[in-house]
Amino acid sequence: MIEPSYLVVLVTVGSQEEGRGIAEALVAQRKAACVNIVSQVNSIFRWEGKIEDDQESLLVIKSRADLLQDIVDLVKGIHSYDVPEIIALPIIDGNREYLSWIGDETEAK
Repeated sequence: MIEPSYLVVLVTVGSQEEGRGIAEALVAQRKAACVNIVSQVNSIFRWEGKIEDDQESLLVIKSRADLLQDIVDLVKGIHSYDVPEIIALPIIDGNREYLSWIGDETEAK
């Protein structure tokens, strides 16, 4: 097992266009090596005392743990939601060449 220095960050967005803008900013600024955009996820959640049922897109962001705060700041700065979902999950192991590529494609702090 490798040291958990890599992350998958999940972010939901209101539209695929918004997701593309966030994804492009993250990759262009070298905060993420790759962002997958999963369109048409159905989200059921409670917001301001009401149960909501919305169609969203899901961003699956691959990056390094030391860039998490930069990712949070960037996403919050351009996201349309008042309280965007930004959840980081550690990558505990995987294809070493792929993980090395994530490191190579993201900005060193």
